[in-house]
Amino acid sequence: MFGREVVLTKKGLNKIEAEIEHLKTVRRKEVSGRIKQAIAFGDISENSEYDEAKNEQAQVEERINKLENMLVGATVVDENDIDTEVVNIGSIVVVKDVERNEEMEYTIVGLTEADPYELKVSNESPIGRALIGKRVDDLVEIMIPDGQINYEIMDIRR
Repeated sequence: MFGREVVLTKKGLNKIEAEIEHLKTVRRKEVSGRIKQAIAFGDISENSEYDEAKNEQAQVEERINKLENMLVGATVVDENDIDTEVVNIGSIVVVKDVERNEEMEYTIVGLTEADPYELKVSNESPIGRALIGKRVDDLVEIMIPDGQINYEIMDIRR
């Protein structure tokens, strides 16, 4: 499924590892318990609880497999290696919207960690692509679905 390189921050790696651990230790047991309970009801050929539990079991195993495969070839960005002179994956970038005179702070992450609600933008998104490689005081024109935004890079940090 992941034909492209998976790039993660240390925080992103920890989050995925924690989810795998939760799925393996907690969710598997919960689903197993539901399957046992459904079997106790008798004839499983017409038992919707059994079918639902088996489907949920398949979803849990699929998610575990997907996450583990994601980690196999993942590149983890070491925070100590993040250059604060140039925007890259792992950078926290403070930008000023030139037209609105408003500042925003983005964290540039790999695709798997992107979360627009937390202002974590993928290096493959229009904003991430435009910011990568830029420096403080650079002016950046970014085409987004709503049109064009113009940012000035105010600060880059880890």
